[in-house]
Amino acid sequence: MFVHRHGDILPSPSLGGDDNNNHSGVGAMSKAMENALDKVPLRVTNPELVSAERYYDAEFFEQEKKHLWPHVWQMACRLEEIPEKGDYVEYTNLDKSVIVINTGEGYKGFHNACRHRGLRLANGPGNCGDEGFVCPFHGWRWNAKGESTFVFGREIFSEDLLDRAEIDLAPVQLDTWAGCAFINFDDDAPALRECMGPVVQRMDERHADKLKMDWWFATELPTNWKLAMEAFQEGYHVMKTHPQLYHVTPEADSQYGTDFDGVLHNHNLPVPELVDTLVDFVGCVSEGMGGGIVHPNEMTAIEKLRTLEAPDDPMAATQLFYDRVYSDVQAEARERGADLFDVEKVCKEVDFHAVEFMFPHFFLLPMFSAMASYRIRPLTPETCWFEIWSLGIPGDEEEFETPTEPTVLPYNSPDFPEIPRQDYSNLPLQQLGLHNFDYMRLSKDEEGLISNYHRLIDGYLARLDPKRLAKASQIVNSGFNAEILDIGF
Repeated sequence: MFVHRHGDILPSPSLGGDDNNNHSGVGAMSKAMENALDKVPLRVTNPELVSAERYYDAEFFEQEKKHLWPHVWQMACRLEEIPEKGDYVEYTNLDKSVIVINTGEGYKGFHNACRHRGLRLANGPGNCGDEGFVCPFHGWRWNAKGESTFVFGREIFSEDLLDRAEIDLAPVQLDTWAGCAFINFDDDAPALRECMGPVVQRMDERHADKLKMDWWFATELPTNWKLAMEAFQEGYHVMKTHPQLYHVTPEADSQYGTDFDGVLHNHNLPVPELVDTLVDFVGCVSEGMGGGIVHPNEMTAIEKLRTLEAPDDPMAATQLFYDRVYSDVQAEARERGADLFDVEKVCKEVDFHAVEFMFPHFFLLPMFSAMASYRIRPLTPETCWFEIWSLGIPGDEEEFETPTEPTVLPYNSPDFPEIPRQDYSNLPLQQLGLHNFDYMRLSKDEEGLISNYHRLIDGYLARLDPKRLAKASQIVNSGFNAEILDIGF
């Protein structure tokens, strides 16, 4: 989404393998695996080319629906949505629906269907109270733990049909991380953290579990779900799509070469101007994301650095600027009673990426202590549901109103923050354009994340071994602007 990065791409983790290991650590492909992959429609065979049909072909969409989404960990809700015992939300994706509930002793997920005749029990968020879930059709009931508590007219059923294992609500795998509940429909899928990889530690260091919602927006985009994600997987688009951000990025062109006019912009600025540009850059991110990524509380501290006395050397001045940002953001937060991590230590010592991607559909966008977050779900081959959160760590005494549902806007609404609004303006046009050409051409150095996750999707469609897919997922979760990586198949 933006060019500035504090950490380089991490090397592929050493993960072990079940065959002869290659450099990615996931093992060489067997003949059976190659044969399975060869049967995947529209498979990515050249990692620098992705078929345009993958974004609109109905058969490919059905393959994803059947072989991808039932077997992957999906971010189902933020835990703030269900703070009290009995609080629940309904998470839907395509034709599946899950109840995620706070039982008072932890969190559980259940298939959202009466065990008698299949009615959905939850429609949106709520609290099941002492009565629990009651089917409106025949009155069967379940408590917050999913246990059957009442069957009307038990005597009219054969006894074996009412075995507790058969009539308790059917569970789905659920785990919590980063202040969210994740579900997986596949009872045999590897554990959440086994699929996530090193990104867990990177975000744990930043206390992602303590972040709270400032706001929550949602929209239906006339765009395939994968295409909607890819605008946030590389920074190459910033110069044209987000010019207001590009023009305040110090040495903006150095990552990709010169601009259209053949000049390196913001190159070797005098230090006072450089400091102003750094403040402008951070402020532009904050304003462009409506206070997401860089929270207004953080900007209160950062704006004061315009008068920073910095050394004449631009590199030293930049380093001093960020050192002061880290310390001043932390000091401002502690004055408010916010329980922050050690911002200076973590920002200096723990590599991270401007956009952290968690396969298949979840993003966290860190910078200092706050973050933005994205979640994308498919609706049809050419539409998706896109949600954005602004997340911060409030002070102990701050009044803080947690959103209970998203503010739903048209995708072209002027009420969206500027940066996502600019991305949304491109995506419907790109969806239309894909019908007129054959392949996307990807940069091997900057757009590799797009290739990496597409090839992982192919692994799911080929129904490869779940442990191999989990290891590949760890590699794919390598962050924004990744290069093309060997994911093991």
